[in-house]
Amino acid sequence: MKTPGQVSETGGDDTALPRWQRWLLPAILGTDSVQREADGGVRLPRSARDWAVDVSLFLVACVVAGSGAVTDRRFYATAPLILSIVLAAVACLSLWLRRRHPVGVALFTVGATVLSTGAEGAAFVALFTLTIYGRPRRAVQLAVLLALAELLHAWITFSDGRLTVDAFLNSLAGAAGVLLAAAFVVVAGSFVRVRRELVLSLREQARRLESEQELRVRDAQLAERSRIAREMHDVLSHRISLLALYAGALEYNSQASPEEIARAAAVIRVNARAAQEELREVIGVLRFSGEPGDGAVSPPQPTVADLPRLIAESHNAGMELRFANALVPGSLAGSLERTIYRVVQEGLTNARKHAPGQLVDVRIDSPAGREIEVRVANRPAVGAELEPPAGTALAQPGSGTGLIGLAERARLCGGSLATCVLSDGGFELVVKLPISGPEEGLNEG
Repeated sequence: MKTPGQVSETGGDDTALPRWQRWLLPAILGTDSVQREADGGVRLPRSARDWAVDVSLFLVACVVAGSGAVTDRRFYATAPLILSIVLAAVACLSLWLRRRHPVGVALFTVGATVLSTGAEGAAFVALFTLTIYGRPRRAVQLAVLLALAELLHAWITFSDGRLTVDAFLNSLAGAAGVLLAAAFVVVAGSFVRVRRELVLSLREQARRLESEQELRVRDAQLAERSRIAREMHDVLSHRISLLALYAGALEYNSQASPEEIARAAAVIRVNARAAQEELREVIGVLRFSGEPGDGAVSPPQPTVADLPRLIAESHNAGMELRFANALVPGSLAGSLERTIYRVVQEGLTNARKHAPGQLVDVRIDSPAGREIEVRVANRPAVGAELEPPAGTALAQPGSGTGLIGLAERARLCGGSLATCVLSDGGFELVVKLPISGPEEGLNEG
């Protein structure tokens, strides 16, 4: 936290406030460009308010110096009187340096009061400044020194150097009055200091909250971008891989009959339209805020009950599949069933892209009753040749983002994802999901 006495060097924006507001505020509150001096002062351009305060206090100190010169004229000879006037004048002029060097100016003005009555006004002003910019302990110490200086000054001025009881009592009374006045000045300066510290503290908290808000917005944007990318990949990758499979079959089987070409073209058309519909559904999900009255309707999301249709689509595309499902559709949370569907969908898509012509084994089970185990494995078919059979496409390139998205989905449900290469050259994807995950029930796209 930045305080008036503990201000670190910064390079903020001086135009954070309108100019007319900076004129009405102390410079330390109207700007962020503050440099700290070695003795606790600050160095920065004065605002219009600072100039008004400095000129007013300087004039008050000059009036006190003039009054003190009249008083000293009755007690001092010519030489001591000249010295008193010079000390008072220098003490008043030193007030222009009180913001940069509060300790040094305060010590000089307090010392000048020993020989000059007119320096007392400058000493009180310097004490007020030290209370604002310096350490509180130094302000209290300086107030005590000012009272002692007044005690010594009164004894020198009014006792003619004679140590009498009356002179001592008069000096003691004058020191007590100065001490009370100094205490009032310290209290007033402490009030100003606390107020400035509060304003600077609130300003720092506002900046920190603004910075934290920017970080939260950035994290939310990154999370939303990741969610959009995951949904786009999961939905479109399956359909596009089917289109690539049929298009590759047409390209590979150049001797296909017109009926086979027409059948493949119809499947491509159907899957292209299905991809368009699913893309529209994904966009609807992403636009759905979940707030009541927003006018958006969340389209139905895939569940375990939709797995047979997914398996049938892949089987019709020429994939050799074995499917076993021990779950009862509708018995799990919607987010968990949606994750199971996406796992099987991504496993089939990867097998279609990277292992065409191989046997794909899909198994969904709950062996311990506390978690769901989804296994998608592709194995070379028995007696498979080096070239893929007619009607299948060559292996398609992949970026690996699908497995990354599945891992994120599994973590959201409190589960885990693992992959391994089988001994027969196949590949297996294993996802384990707890039945009661941390994100159960969330409408996670």
